[in-house]
Amino acid sequence: MRNERKNAVRQAIVDTASRLFYKQGYGNTGINQIIEESGVVKSSLYTSFRSKEDILMAYLESSGAATDEALKSAAYKFTDPKERVLGVFDYLVELVQEKEYYGCNFLNIISEIPKEDERVKAQIKRQKNGVRRLFSEILEPVDKADMADEIYTLFEGALIGNKVHNEVWPVTSARKIAEKLIS
Repeated sequence: MRNERKNAVRQAIVDTASRLFYKQGYGNTGINQIIEESGVVKSSLYTSFRSKEDILMAYLESSGAATDEALKSAAYKFTDPKERVLGVFDYLVELVQEKEYYGCNFLNIISEIPKEDERVKAQIKRQKNGVRRLFSEILEPVDKADMADEIYTLFEGALIGNKVHNEVWPVTSARKIAEKLIS
């Protein structure tokens, strides 16, 4: 029972911090706000996490797993490699149009943290390398695995273009380019 309580407290902290980090940014979210909005006491937060960065790492790990699952699900609805790649971009087109979409959480965080923060950068890099691997796996059967980095770069550029312009056209443009590359 005690472990269940510890896990519930930890999850409440991660869920609250995830929402706040994503919506208002890591730097703009304080520990006291996380404590207040999660409904946990300060000692419970520090029993679960030693620092705000530890909470950030849990956020990046959980959102990374969710993102990987969503991208794989979008891709593997199809059997054809080209359709799989385009399925990922179609997912992105839908995602960026959601009301509560505030940009790629990993790119948001990487733009906020100090350049020297190797621990957080390494976690973000792991997640982004997972996206690269997904494109490589998709394209390998058609001997275009070397194209994976080009497609990945289009994917990331679409995310950044969407963040800058707050419009869907960077994603639809990247999708069109990906379609031409794979043909």
